[in-house]
Amino acid sequence: MILSKYNLNKISVPSLELPGEKVFDLPEKVLQFGTGVLLRGLPDYFIDKANRNGIFNGRVVVVKSTDTGSVSDFDKQDNLYTVYSKGIENGAEVNEQVICSAISRVLSAANEWDAILEVARNPNLQVIISNTTEVGIKLVKEDVSKHPPVSFPGKLLAVLYERYKAFNGSTDSGLVIIPTELIVDNGKKLESIVLELAHLNKLEHAFMDWLENSNSFCNSLVDRIVPGRPEQSVSDELDAKNGYTDNLSIMAETYSLWAIEGDDKIASVLSFCEADKGVVITPDIELFRELKLRLLNGTHTLSCAVAYLSGFKTVKEAMDDEGFTKFITQLMFNEIMPAIPYQIEHNVAADFAGKVLDRFRNPNIRHEWLSISMQYATKIKMRVIPLLLNHYKRNNTAPECMALGFAAFIRFMRVKLNAEGQYTGVANDLEYKVTDNQAEYFAKVWEAQDTGTVIQNVLKNKDLWDADLSVLPGFKDAVLEQFNRIDANGALVLDTI
Repeated sequence: MILSKYNLNKISVPSLELPGEKVFDLPEKVLQFGTGVLLRGLPDYFIDKANRNGIFNGRVVVVKSTDTGSVSDFDKQDNLYTVYSKGIENGAEVNEQVICSAISRVLSAANEWDAILEVARNPNLQVIISNTTEVGIKLVKEDVSKHPPVSFPGKLLAVLYERYKAFNGSTDSGLVIIPTELIVDNGKKLESIVLELAHLNKLEHAFMDWLENSNSFCNSLVDRIVPGRPEQSVSDELDAKNGYTDNLSIMAETYSLWAIEGDDKIASVLSFCEADKGVVITPDIELFRELKLRLLNGTHTLSCAVAYLSGFKTVKEAMDDEGFTKFITQLMFNEIMPAIPYQIEHNVAADFAGKVLDRFRNPNIRHEWLSISMQYATKIKMRVIPLLLNHYKRNNTAPECMALGFAAFIRFMRVKLNAEGQYTGVANDLEYKVTDNQAEYFAKVWEAQDTGTVIQNVLKNKDLWDADLSVLPGFKDAVLEQFNRIDANGALVLDTI
């Protein structure tokens, strides 16, 4: 049988947490832009947990903004899905299984925009959450009266304007808006784009005042490894054990953090924070952001192509290799930690780095390097370039591990456009797909150019990095040397680092 509201009373698994009947009658308090596994495995997980404890008492309406994929599984399963959390906490193994009932509906922006605007008019609505990846929060000069607007900020502005009109600009109709995209000051940046877009659309001054004074755009940071649906053999085993089929199930590590910048007023609206210590509402999230952005995400980004070109498909496979573990440990402790552009006590950073290595070793999480490589160039720019530049403020020599990571990235981006319109590369005689907005640029830069010219052009491209990396002392030569070693050996020889 398939997981659904109707079939819940047929499920009898002692270790599985089931939703109570009353949860389906809770009002819709959250509008969420994004159906991705991170949102379903972190914010929605927290909201579901709070609802179980009678704290937040609200459900989530999800907006599917992209044209790809289908919402049919959500419809068939009444938006229910299983979250399998596995990991190590304080030396003990943790294994949690929860059927998450946070989501009430999933609406398509392309086909159900009127229904989304109706949600904006709902007096129970309090919160908007988003995760549209790092490339989603950008200004697109557009008419937000379109059905629907193209960009996420455009859609958000249209929703807020609809709410403003529905409640005549009342102060208490404002919302708490929490982007979770991994960019610096994501809340502030989103607010500035929405305000500029409102000006471009010549919306009335009274709305501008309401937008700025009655709504709260919160910087936030999410930290949980959520690889997504378990591989088929594991999924089949779990379905057989639990007695139902779940096409939306997700696997996650036990560690979880959602740091939200706000005060007591924000905390009172986001009452789900009381249900889990992983939700932290604080006036300043910069410490959390820098630790996670640099030591977790920066490490992932710099080691991604190194691992994939070495023949490792998953993070766990790579961590089982002694040479790779040596590389990633040196990268974190010797190069990233000293270069973090924020004052952090050494023991705090070292403790976090140690936990990151343990999380990477989690045998229950299948986190694929190709998934980590999505929007690779943007991730390099946001997560790595500040580290590299800060390194050179303190040193005049090239960081070896960063140079290897950058060389592997450039080799990974040696792509061509195939007959299906996809950009692909080849490593270890296997073809892989590259999902990156800059893939076309890399395909062109690699056309009939020698390696030295390619590396020179990539490093000096200020459009990519907002800096000319070719002028950093010794960096270009270090990257070229590492690249030649990669090209000569196929899989990388990591023990030379």
